[in-house]
Amino acid sequence: MTPQVSHRTIRTNGIDMHVAYQGEGPLVLMVHGNPGLWYSWRHQFAPLADAGFLAVAVDCRGYGRTDRPLEVALYDAAQFQADLLGVLDAFGAERAFVVGQDFGAQHAWNLAVRVPERVIGVVGMVPYDFDLAGRFCDPQSEFARTRPTERFAAVARQHFFHLHYFQQVGPAEAELGAQPRSYLQRLFHALGAQGNLLAWEAVPTEGTGYLDALPPAPPLPWPWLAQDDFNYYLAEFLNCDPSLAFIGPLNSYRTADRNWELGAPWAESCVQRPSLFLSGAEDPVLKLLPADALGRQRARLSDLRGEVLVPGAGHFVQQEQPRATNDALLWFLRDVWREDGAR
Repeated sequence: MTPQVSHRTIRTNGIDMHVAYQGEGPLVLMVHGNPGLWYSWRHQFAPLADAGFLAVAVDCRGYGRTDRPLEVALYDAAQFQADLLGVLDAFGAERAFVVGQDFGAQHAWNLAVRVPERVIGVVGMVPYDFDLAGRFCDPQSEFARTRPTERFAAVARQHFFHLHYFQQVGPAEAELGAQPRSYLQRLFHALGAQGNLLAWEAVPTEGTGYLDALPPAPPLPWPWLAQDDFNYYLAEFLNCDPSLAFIGPLNSYRTADRNWELGAPWAESCVQRPSLFLSGAEDPVLKLLPADALGRQRARLSDLRGEVLVPGAGHFVQQEQPRATNDALLWFLRDVWREDGAR
């Protein structure tokens, strides 16, 4: 499906990580979210390589062909940071552009703030500080000082909330592992521009699983997801014991409190590196944000080069509208690299 893309396994931070790459030049590290794989960036490899960049995408820990450790503690933000820095080291890159979507956006923003000397520029497809710590709000507010799991539980007293449901080890593994095809198809559609992720607001918490809260999805193919593409995702998630199929995303949700603690020293930090915010205009994540969230983000991105909301795209903007995504990415990468090289 991507014949020009090369693959390798690197050893980083105690795990074997699967990496896909194409091209030569400044490294562009692309980090997926949930549900995702290196393959989430299939539409970006050739355009980036043709433009003179080295496009690199990973299967994050817990996903695809990368190791899937069991311990929840091994999925916190510090572990992901060490994983990704190991990828840069393996390619001999002192610095890189970092592009992240969903969970990957959290990791991209974190790298830009916590190790800025390794980041040339950052592209986030989820707003800065929209992480499981909820620090998209005023970091001095009572809300921001409350542990994330307490906030999740408060929402779950009103209706089903997956962030609360996922906290207990066991039930979600059993439910989703038993119906992986239905789960993935429903989640992909619910998060897309035509989906309805927030249908959970009409579903009670008691006695409810995630599949009860995700509306049925229409048959494949869809305009942005072919049957073969979906089959590849499904096969890669199931390339393991069924109980581990979704251990990566589930354990990442379970580190919310730990990440809240780890992030405390940077809770009020601004992103100093050149940045681009790139999102689908119909992304349901944007609908979860407070009305002033993007304004708050602008105040905390010190070198914001652009804010692009792509029409007709939901949460998977790079897959749903690849041409518009690639145009924005290439404009940003070229602009920043030209300026960086002139210094």
